[in-house]
Amino acid sequence: MLYPSIDSLMQKLDSKYTLVTVSARRAREMQQQNDQMIEKTASFKCVGKALEEIDAGLLTAKSIKTAERSEGILNYK
Repeated sequence: MLYPSIDSLMQKLDSKYTLVTVSARRAREMQQQNDQMIEKTASFKCVGKALEEIDAGLLTAKSIKTAERSEGILNYK
């Protein structure tokens, strides 16, 4: 994939892990709901479309503190 470049995507998000997580979640959402925020995309696949949305500044990541996460996700009790 040549567009968007990893350099431009890394300016939008703080880490490659965050980039993968946000794009994967958005791609799944697009597959289930068949909606996209950009009318014309260069990519045909949902992951590519999600990366284009991130590059356009339409998607961001919000960090959640451990106490704010719902019970049961990572429960080590």
